[in-house]
Amino acid sequence: MPERSPAAALPWPTAWKLARRDLSARFKGLRLLLVCLFLGVGALAAIGTLTGSIERELTTRGREVLGGDVELRTWQRSLSSEETEALARYGKVSTGLRLQALARKGDLTAPVALKAVDANWPLYGRLELKDGRKVGAPPAGVVWLSEGTAARLGVAPGETVSLGGVDQRVGGLIASDPEKLSEGFALGDAAISALDLPARAGLIQPGAMYRSATRVKFADPMRDPEAVIATLKKRFGDDAFETRTRNSASPSTERFVGRMGQFLTLVGLAALVIAGIGIGGGVSSYLEARRTSIATLKVLGAASRDIARIYRLQIGVAALAGSVAGLVAGILVTPLLARALGTLLPVDTGFTVSPGALLTAAAYGLLVALIFAAPPLARARSFPAMALMRAQVSPLAAQRRTWLLPVGLGLAAVIALALINAAQPLVTLGFLGGAALMLALLALIGFAIRRLAARLPRPRDPMLRAGLANLHRPGAQTGALVTALGFGLSAFVLIAAVQTSLDANIRKTVPARAPDYFVLDVPKAEDGKLRAIAERQVPQAVVRTVPNMRGRILAYGPRERMIRVSELKEIPEGAWALKGERGLTYSARVPEGSTVTSGRWWQDGYNGEPLVSLDEKFAQTVGLKVGDYVTVGVLGVERTAKVATLRRIDWDTLGFNFVLVFSPNALADAPHNLAATIEVPPGKATAKLLPDLARAFPSSSVIETGTLLRQARDLLDQMTLAILAAASVAVLAGLAVLFGAIAAARASRTYDNVILRVIGASRRQLLLLQVVEYGSIAAVLAVVALAAGNAMAWAVIVKLFEFEWLPDWPRILAVLGAGIALILTFALAGSLPLLRAKPARALREL
Repeated sequence: MPERSPAAALPWPTAWKLARRDLSARFKGLRLLLVCLFLGVGALAAIGTLTGSIERELTTRGREVLGGDVELRTWQRSLSSEETEALARYGKVSTGLRLQALARKGDLTAPVALKAVDANWPLYGRLELKDGRKVGAPPAGVVWLSEGTAARLGVAPGETVSLGGVDQRVGGLIASDPEKLSEGFALGDAAISALDLPARAGLIQPGAMYRSATRVKFADPMRDPEAVIATLKKRFGDDAFETRTRNSASPSTERFVGRMGQFLTLVGLAALVIAGIGIGGGVSSYLEARRTSIATLKVLGAASRDIARIYRLQIGVAALAGSVAGLVAGILVTPLLARALGTLLPVDTGFTVSPGALLTAAAYGLLVALIFAAPPLARARSFPAMALMRAQVSPLAAQRRTWLLPVGLGLAAVIALALINAAQPLVTLGFLGGAALMLALLALIGFAIRRLAARLPRPRDPMLRAGLANLHRPGAQTGALVTALGFGLSAFVLIAAVQTSLDANIRKTVPARAPDYFVLDVPKAEDGKLRAIAERQVPQAVVRTVPNMRGRILAYGPRERMIRVSELKEIPEGAWALKGERGLTYSARVPEGSTVTSGRWWQDGYNGEPLVSLDEKFAQTVGLKVGDYVTVGVLGVERTAKVATLRRIDWDTLGFNFVLVFSPNALADAPHNLAATIEVPPGKATAKLLPDLARAFPSSSVIETGTLLRQARDLLDQMTLAILAAASVAVLAGLAVLFGAIAAARASRTYDNVILRVIGASRRQLLLLQVVEYGSIAAVLAVVALAAGNAMAWAVIVKLFEFEWLPDWPRILAVLGAGIALILTFALAGSLPLLRAKPARALREL
């Protein structure tokens, strides 16, 4: 080493030369660091690239997704001529209708989401057919049909199907509809017809359930759509119609993507936090293995800062290599994720490079490496050569002042970066705070275990005594093991709790119990006809009919100070019934599946002040009680009713469950039709029921629920699987850390095991030592992991996704038990090399 003054630091090129000579081409000793950073950075890179790609598509294709710059929606009516003229002042207008209908070919039927459009449709983009044509609105008498509906009916382009009892020629099969995302959920695949079809088929008679959608393409592309909406609402009233703009063409999709991206980012951060523990352990083990080299350098005159430079360069190169590999993996895996989501979300299925997402992922990885590698680096640089030489029996202590600054700066940078990119800053801050609290708690538990093990009475059994001694002896890895195992077990519990809660919410949202058929838009006068057909084809079938109409809650509260919904700055969380149009009904009796919890139901034949019964959860959310009032808008007419009762609704069936049920005198005079459910006794043949209903009610929609329920469950199951596949990155990081922690503990225990072998310990006794040590740690951490993992899962399910907390405790406990068994298996497997170690060779190397 060249001579230099004591005050002069080792030049960076010289430090790099020394670092490079000592650094293995395969990064031997630093592989745990590489694996941890690879997993964490790769997950964040893929998540950021995918969500960024989807959000860009939604932004850039906002006009195509919406089908215009501004859309006005109304239920059970089209826009008035005055409203249409006001909209037409801004540009070209396209009018359309949306409704449920039934497509039929012979005795085969299929529910469809009928979209009737005028000649101007689409204002932006083009509809693509399977044969490659890009088309607009179909001519009169022609329908564009979805591939699934055509397959179900057994028809091909050029053949004829009946829609609402009117024959239409299939002009082509839909390959891609640019407006699909903005249309929302429908009971059936899309069918696109000319605007005149619903009227010709009698599908939009008074009381029929349909929706109009009128869009405008601005003559001035730079016009502000929000200003246009404000002008129209000022003229026609806030409650005249629902509105959307190109800036929020598919709000439900945007909300889903935002929340999913937030959740997956938190998963990536969790993986990095767990990986950070592995990084700290891996760097500690690496520097421990290099203690002789460090001591030699110090004897030759290297200063502490020189040691820091050399090993900082080595660890920096390894961290950079792991991060770059993670970025490459994130880019490569994104097309696979995009193809899986391509049918659900607008995303480019090719390779996408998002510089912002990649830089953010790399920054997270390098910052986490800095935070967790700083303490072991500080230990290695701050002690004299002789202390390093005898570190095996006299472990090094940490000097906090040497690593507090880099760790503090790194933590501040991670928090700032996370909050800048957070869709929900409070959730992100809570997660980071929880992670910090978890680390502190585990450190405290590790300290407590060591102190308790030192103070416990010594067992008579020598193996138990030695096992307890391993928890508190000098150089014991108890603290590192507790941290690594605690986070690993908590990740297992978190994933199990999230999965079981998602499964339970899916079962509740798409229940197993449901009617066999729905029949929508049944004329009031034909209730008896429907029941007669059902009884004739399926004796003992249960038919239930309810009045069905649409309306919007306009105001609520005490009579003298009712709150207008349009004046609310923000809809209260959970008050989804205040958003847009809702299904409304009236009933003389308490609906099946409802239980009155407050107030009294009105009597048969009641003819007093209009009354309404509310779902108790909704009432509690908005602060309504019995005696308050609710105003709804039905077909442009405001109707106010007094809250007579609150009900608890059984949402576990797909029967008719209405948030608002009115007394008959409140709504019976409004134009409306009936909706019906048909339940068939088990084992009864139903082959002739659907064709008979389709022929008898051509203007109604008959929907068989079995297929739709299976499709809905499959879709939700796929979403759950995607979530859990992404979350499994945290588990993989946890497994890597477990391996690393056990490997590090094994390396530090070589000396002890060799001494025990020399004095006569058997292999069985050495394995028993591992079981005692790891078993006692795992038993304590199981309780901590159960509490911490479930707390984090509750925050994800309830606060982020706004689902109900419905964990399956037996499954969670089974996963926790499997995690403990995995730890013991790893510990025993990691101890096998110790049993094969040759005492003479090991003693020469120590």
